[in-house]
Amino acid sequence: MYSEIAANKRKSVFIMTGFIVVIGALGYVASLMFGGGYGLTAGVIIGALIYAFITYFTGSSMALALNGAKEISKADNPRLWRIVENLAITDGLPMPRVFIIDDPAPNAFATGRNPQKAAVCATTGILDLMNDTELEGVFAHEMGHVKNYDIRVSMIAFALTVVISFIADALLHSMFFRDDDEGVSPLVIVLAILAAILAPFVATIIQLAVSRRREYLADATGALTTRYPEGLASALEKIAQYGRPMKRQNASTAHLFFANPLKSKSLSNLFSTHPPLEDRIARLRQMISHA
Repeated sequence: MYSEIAANKRKSVFIMTGFIVVIGALGYVASLMFGGGYGLTAGVIIGALIYAFITYFTGSSMALALNGAKEISKADNPRLWRIVENLAITDGLPMPRVFIIDDPAPNAFATGRNPQKAAVCATTGILDLMNDTELEGVFAHEMGHVKNYDIRVSMIAFALTVVISFIADALLHSMFFRDDDEGVSPLVIVLAILAAILAPFVATIIQLAVSRRREYLADATGALTTRYPEGLASALEKIAQYGRPMKRQNASTAHLFFANPLKSKSLSNLFSTHPPLEDRIARLRQMISHA
């Protein structure tokens, strides 16, 4: 388990570096189009990082509000509170805020830029479907996201994806407002068009890789916390059998959830932020066999 956690952390660092490379490349193409040299390139990168910084501080509250999450106290749901509290003690983390979404779809998510600002959320559907051992596995996974600072990485990845799409759109639209005598090489124009078209696609692929790697990492961390991978594997099997899309369809927060909350036939599902459930189950069962 430790080797899988370490490997996923290394890969995530490489993936995040890819975001900076793509943004830098777009900045360079923009400098060729509009002048400004390396100063414009640096300005694009700095602007992207500022936007990511703002998202870092506001993303969690927005995610909770968008999904209709309601904060609870221990008296509201002692079972869920006790499970989360025990896991926080086991992980050596502060007790997160606890929320519930009134939705029959079995799902959960965690958010927060660091363990001190963390929140975990369960749907009414997952509380009804899971037994205590399975629910413990689910929230060990979610607390694993908190422990590994996955949400911070995911929010920054999402923000940088938005920035890349914005820059690409600006480049593409600039093609329609240029004069032929502005002295820009046709090769540069072709390069700008290609960059504008391909960059958002590349950014999306990078974001998906971040999210999927983090799901595997949280599975491994959760299994390590409970010392019982079968609990999480059983929960995933129930999700595979009884899962359904959420009533509120929010593609912008889908990457935060325990399982894909979107409709299975939606366009967003073609680029799912979640690895296949059967792969996650197989990895957990492999941990059991090697234990």
